[in-house]
Amino acid sequence: MGDFGGKRHIEHLPNTVKNGLDNHYLVDKFTDSHRAVKHAKQYFSPERKRFAGVAIDVVFDHFLIVHWQRFSKQPLSDFKYTSYQLLNNRIPVMPTRMQHVVTSMTKNDWFKEYETVEGIGVALDNIANRIRFTNNFAGAADDITRNYDELEAVFLAFFPELIKHVSEFDLESTPKNDIKRII
Repeated sequence: MGDFGGKRHIEHLPNTVKNGLDNHYLVDKFTDSHRAVKHAKQYFSPERKRFAGVAIDVVFDHFLIVHWQRFSKQPLSDFKYTSYQLLNNRIPVMPTRMQHVVTSMTKNDWFKEYETVEGIGVALDNIANRIRFTNNFAGAADDITRNYDELEAVFLAFFPELIKHVSEFDLESTPKNDIKRII
């Protein structure tokens, strides 16, 4: 929900959803300011560098799927099933645009799509087509393919730090009124 309307209109949401949003903002802030993630932008061509953060976010999703068993004891198939079920159950509280995205995500199994560079290439090209102005973001998968090993190394160094950072704050089990002073 954090990418679909920001912090507005959340007063009516259950605290569990608010805490999840705060966790999302914490992850975004940590990721965007992390030195390794900033360094990874160099792996994208000058014409795509403006959108390198978006491409990194998507390729990191890919690497998480590829290396899932390194970071979770739960099988990816179980996580996908539970996550898709939870998302579908929460559709009524989502903004309209998010409802459409979640419906597409669960129906088309975006996690499966993100298993391959070709799949993330399709996702990134779709994002490029939705940008409201002329851009050179399409074809970002070429930069990813060319620098795959380097980007994977960045992810493998970064992700354990992200896990540690998120666990230190433990926002999804913190009462809502305590969160404002944390983030």
